[in-house]
Amino acid sequence: MNLETLGFTTYFEQQLEQLRAPFATKALHVGRVVLEHKHMYRVITEQREVLATVSGSFAHEAIAREQYPAVGDFVLIEYMDGEDRAVIHALFTRSSKFARKVAGRDIEEQIVAVNVDVLLLVMSVNDDFNIRRLERYIAAAWDSGAQPIVVLTKTDLCDDVTPFIEQVEQVAFGIDVYAVSVVTQHGLAALISRLTVGKTAALVGSSGAGKSSLTNALGQNEHMQVASIREDDAKGRHTTTHRELVVLPSGACLIDTPGMRELQLWTDSDSVGASFQDIEELSEQCRFRNCTHANEPGCAVVEAREQGVLTEERWQNYVKLQREAAYLAQKTSRDAQLAEKRKWKQISKGLKKKKR
Repeated sequence: MNLETLGFTTYFEQQLEQLRAPFATKALHVGRVVLEHKHMYRVITEQREVLATVSGSFAHEAIAREQYPAVGDFVLIEYMDGEDRAVIHALFTRSSKFARKVAGRDIEEQIVAVNVDVLLLVMSVNDDFNIRRLERYIAAAWDSGAQPIVVLTKTDLCDDVTPFIEQVEQVAFGIDVYAVSVVTQHGLAALISRLTVGKTAALVGSSGAGKSSLTNALGQNEHMQVASIREDDAKGRHTTTHRELVVLPSGACLIDTPGMRELQLWTDSDSVGASFQDIEELSEQCRFRNCTHANEPGCAVVEAREQGVLTEERWQNYVKLQREAAYLAQKTSRDAQLAEKRKWKQISKGLKKKKR
């Protein structure tokens, strides 16, 4: 497999010499992680595909989960003699990262996809269609560093997709929208034209949105298992249980991800603001710079809500996501300070032992 086809761009080439330097005596090869399973990785190189694990020194230096390889990462590996196995010695700095907060109360990052050029935000046009959830995905997408694209699936299930597209366009500013059906093949050619050689795309969305079916359609095969949605509530069943990178016939790489019951933000307020440009622009028109948009005179946001220009649902979702981002920033800052204290405490203990 050619490295350029795998998405190894100048951005990564510029890191190569520095990453190789500490391992001058080893024969290292560039590879890309295509599958991950409990700290075992399937890595593809220009020569072959191998099963790999991180080296002891790599594991020792990796403090947090995000410092380990993920699907889509580029790594430097050393082949093990006589085996289809390898050791991962180094990880390239990522060009983009789509992440979320882990489910529950723990303040921890969960990586969904890395080194992605295009994020395909997938949502079906059935009863599971949810604009408020899409706003959440858009906020996370802008924070990732990748270009978001909205993909409306299962258009064969509705008589007219236009109202769905119009709703999306009201919140997805500067984002292209594609309406597709894997049954009728409608819209697929236009979407495929965006996925060219050397580009990497990732599919993200809720369970049952049609990601696995879309992966199969784009790849022109039955690579991913698919399942029907529940008829009683149109909710999806989990079919993709792991992240996997596949190379499409177009030459692009595609990462399919497990469906998400919820997407808790791992982002900052600036990224939330980027996905609510209309509200941010209204805020700039307020009479007072520190306007809270509650009852101040000359508040453009309040006026827009009263006139129906800004819906109450969109405003409330904006406030909710800003609160989430602020809480996350506060907690991660505090946790980072505690982690730093623990690190230096361990270093101090180690120095005392050496002196003895």
